[in-house]
Amino acid sequence: MSEQRTVFGPIKAVIFDMDGLLLDTEGIYTEVTHIIASRYGRTFDWTIKQNTIGRGARDFAGYVIGALELPLSIDEFLTTREPMLDERFPRSPAMPGAEALVRHLAAHNIPIAVGTSSSIHYFKAKTTLHRAWFELFDTVVTADDSEVGAAKPAPDIFLVAARRLGIAPKDCLVFEDSPFGVTAAKAAGMSAVAVPDAHMPIEQYVHADLRLESLLDFPLEAWGLPAF
Repeated sequence: MSEQRTVFGPIKAVIFDMDGLLLDTEGIYTEVTHIIASRYGRTFDWTIKQNTIGRGARDFAGYVIGALELPLSIDEFLTTREPMLDERFPRSPAMPGAEALVRHLAAHNIPIAVGTSSSIHYFKAKTTLHRAWFELFDTVVTADDSEVGAAKPAPDIFLVAARRLGIAPKDCLVFEDSPFGVTAAKAAGMSAVAVPDAHMPIEQYVHADLRLESLLDFPLEAWGLPAF
């Protein structure tokens, strides 16, 4: 655990990213993107992957197409990958500590939300095995929500979530795994805790208020939240 701040909270609401933070979906994106890239003799490796985490779908596709020089349009890339993602997402496992933390906050009446760069279509697919605890969230804001103007790193998703929770942005804490997500949270005027993939360069998270290896390590009381 690495602390960038020494004074925390008190926090009145918590907003969670989903991919790579609540659910272990990043491996699915990697697998499917590698399949598409390999059809054109390209390799989707970590040097490219690390720059895609947290991007919205069209931004992700545009970056990958440009980086790998794929002979595809953004729409063609997204159409090609859709059936492969639809097949795999319903088996997405939870990340360590995710369900326990969500249930704990809900049980103590802490307002909680999901703020994700996924579409509502993929949100439903990814949460297939986890409907019971995802129903505990007070609101879910996806990138294609009618009130969202721009995906992360813009702050829109988190600002919409805070407004629906009825909590001022300064009193909200965001959990994120991506640098783009942390940027979005800070742009929204919120506190941000980063839980990055172990392969991510830590210098990409210097703007986070706290960096953890796992949600299991989160010091609830330090942020004015009830302890387990």
